[in-house]
Amino acid sequence: MKNSLKMVQPLQIMDSGLDLDSAKQYNEPIWKIWKHKRYIISILAFFGFMNVYALRTNLNIAIVDITAYKNITLEDGTTILKREFEWDSTIRGYVLSSFYYGYVLTQILGGYLAVQLGGAKVFGFGIAATSFFTLITPWIAKTNVYLLIGVRTIEGAFEGVTYPAINEVWSHWAPPTEKSRLVSIGISGGYFGAVFAMPICSVIATTYDWESIFYVFGTLGLIWYLIWIIVVRDNPSNDSRIDQKERVYINESIKAVKSDSKAIVPWLKILTSPGVIANTICLSCEGWGFTTMLTYLPQMMKSLLGFDLTKASILAGLPYLVTSINVQLGGQIADFLFRRKYMTTTNVRRSLIITGFLSQAIFILIASYWISPLGTPLCLIMGVGMGGIALSAMSINPLDLAPKFASVIFGINNTMAAIPGIVSPIITGYLVTDPTSITQWRIVFYISSGFYFLGVIVSFFFTTGTRQPWAEIDKNVIEDLNSANCRVENKNSQQEDNNL
Repeated sequence: MKNSLKMVQPLQIMDSGLDLDSAKQYNEPIWKIWKHKRYIISILAFFGFMNVYALRTNLNIAIVDITAYKNITLEDGTTILKREFEWDSTIRGYVLSSFYYGYVLTQILGGYLAVQLGGAKVFGFGIAATSFFTLITPWIAKTNVYLLIGVRTIEGAFEGVTYPAINEVWSHWAPPTEKSRLVSIGISGGYFGAVFAMPICSVIATTYDWESIFYVFGTLGLIWYLIWIIVVRDNPSNDSRIDQKERVYINESIKAVKSDSKAIVPWLKILTSPGVIANTICLSCEGWGFTTMLTYLPQMMKSLLGFDLTKASILAGLPYLVTSINVQLGGQIADFLFRRKYMTTTNVRRSLIITGFLSQAIFILIASYWISPLGTPLCLIMGVGMGGIALSAMSINPLDLAPKFASVIFGINNTMAAIPGIVSPIITGYLVTDPTSITQWRIVFYISSGFYFLGVIVSFFFTTGTRQPWAEIDKNVIEDLNSANCRVENKNSQQEDNNL
């Protein structure tokens, strides 16, 4: 006679007839990417974020072309120098920062919608909508500059939901021992997008016209969206194409840290949590330097160093190639340290953030004095690129603090981190009235370095990777789930006894 009551693992799942032993048999080698749905999602997220940054940065290249003086031949045969759009540095600053007006408004909303509607749905739709408005940007720009500012604000609003939404996706798809790697692969696509977009935009502008930049990238974004909605689901349980053993493996891993039960978001505790505040400040510090360089590098390379548009765009894209590599490197290092148990989660996150920020601050300061065709690009490539090390930790930190509320936390983080995207281009537009002035650019570098040093201090004292007390799964939920599982096990045992 078998025991009528069996020991049940906390939060054990019953999935498609497979038990925990079946999950343990899931041992496909990681290099067989096509057999791992979670890695397929990570790769698609990589290309999604490539689109995110391409759609964001295309105007940074186009504006250099459309505000440049060009030889225009009049009807009487006279050739004059004229700009297609007579925008001064102040207007350009508002145009370039307008994207972030909307971007800052939808971060928290994006996290909330992702929890309610599904992270995959919100992530995909955000990119699709931004792509659509990108397609109509040329017509809008020729109509009215203030209308352009409004459309760019709308684009920013739709793109603002993407980062919080992807955190909700990973809260269902990333096993704890793989989350640094999976998240890093996905978000690194954004920096590859900046690398890819800048030189391609310049080639398109010089070969065809600046309008084609928006047509090309808007179309690519919509094609990606079609693939995403066909392949990706909000969680493994809703995916009919996933291997059943992988489904159980993922669900069993994540159930230990995240309950599927609905929970009220503890807004006050999140907003007053030192760990959340620290990560928000650090992301904001990175956001200032990153946005400044992302927005003005092409112009600086062209005006200060005398590079042509194509060369300036290629050099301006290299820092983001280094950033992308470092984001993935940071994720690999973090997972390695976790598996070997060399460091605690808190120490891993702090070490990566401080290493990244300190390196950035030093290289940016050097760049402000080593003004040359070699020194300036080299220092800026490293000064921006080392941010990838810090970002690999900051982007994952919400999943450390509270897996169940990670998308909401990242929405809060990114709301504040987006503010520099609004302020920095405007301030830089006022500071750099003469793009050939080394002294004016040096002030811009000083400010960016100051924010990086602030991030070092905040991270050293306040960054944590510890699960927050208010984020723990409700014990009553665990007891209810265990009781339900026990009843299922009892019923199965009774049937076995009757059969005997």
